[in-house]
Amino acid sequence: MRKKAGRSPKGFTDGERAALKERAREISGAKSEGEDAVLAKIDKMQEQDRAMGRRIHSIVKAAAPGLAPRLWYGMPAYANRDGKVICFFQDAQKFKTRYATLGFSDKANLDEGQMWPTGFALKKLTAAEEARIAALVKKAAG
Repeated sequence: MRKKAGRSPKGFTDGERAALKERAREISGAKSEGEDAVLAKIDKMQEQDRAMGRRIHSIVKAAAPGLAPRLWYGMPAYANRDGKVICFFQDAQKFKTRYATLGFSDKANLDEGQMWPTGFALKKLTAAEEARIAALVKKAAG
C-alpha cells in the first residue's frame, strides 16, 4: 500500500490521529471539562483563531448560559446538561484548513425541514456574524 503525503497507512492524517488521541485522553478522565480547559486551548491557538475563539466563547456563554464549556476532540466545545456537545469551535490549524469552523452536533436543535447546515466556515467575525452565531447557539441549545 502506497502512503499518501501526510496520511498514515490506516488512512488518518497526522491531525486526525492527534485529534483521536486527544479524545481518548478526554474520555479517560484527563482534564477536558470546564472553562479553564477551554480557555487554555484557545490561548494556544494562532492569533486570528485565538481572537475568534475568545469571542465565540463569550457569545456562547451569553446566548446559552446553560451550556457547559469542555474540550471535545481537543476543540473548545459546549455541552448541555446531559454532557452532550451542542457546538464546537475548530481553529484553522487543527486540520490545516484555510478557515476556522463553528460546528454543531446532532444534539443541536437546528432542524429545518429535511436539510440544514451543521458547520460554518469562519474567516473573520463582524457584528453580523456575531449576531448570527448568537441566534444559532440559542436555537441549538433550545
